[in-house]
Amino acid sequence: MPLPPNPKCLACLNYSRTEAKRVHGPQGDGCWKDNTCDRKRSHYRHRKENNAKRKGEYAEQNPKTKPAETTETLSIPVQAPPVALLYLYKEKPKDAHLHALAISVWQGSEKLAEIEAVHCMGMTNTQVRHYLNNVLKVLRDRFGITEYEPPIRMEPTECEIPECPLKDKRHVHSA
Repeated sequence: MPLPPNPKCLACLNYSRTEAKRVHGPQGDGCWKDNTCDRKRSHYRHRKENNAKRKGEYAEQNPKTKPAETTETLSIPVQAPPVALLYLYKEKPKDAHLHALAISVWQGSEKLAEIEAVHCMGMTNTQVRHYLNNVLKVLRDRFGITEYEPPIRMEPTECEIPECPLKDKRHVHSA
């Protein structure tokens, strides 16, 4: 397995050659070596293209063999009933507070409807259950859905609500 790229050399790519030589040469930290560093900088700069080219050449030399027999592929349409997917935005522990929830209705691979995501901050469990029952009444009338599929847990940081207070915190931490 190859060694990971040297972070100092990767950072050096942002400089021009003369700037890099000044920063890392005898006046700087002293790690600059003319031939070695020029070669490394070129290698790191063109690494993706070179690897892709090498991978393509390898694939051309070693074509995958296809089985001699062809198998027949049948496509049988499935009449899937509509289902309601419940997305719960909450932390990993079971007893963590529910941040938000969203619901979407699917039939097979076709999305039929999407109920707008709502924040649940400050809501009691009873209020959340009442909201879900109201949504389920609408889904029963419209699509004949009588229950939700098992809930899908999402991280609160993935919350899709545009004015989510967690979005401000994410930008502060990443700065």
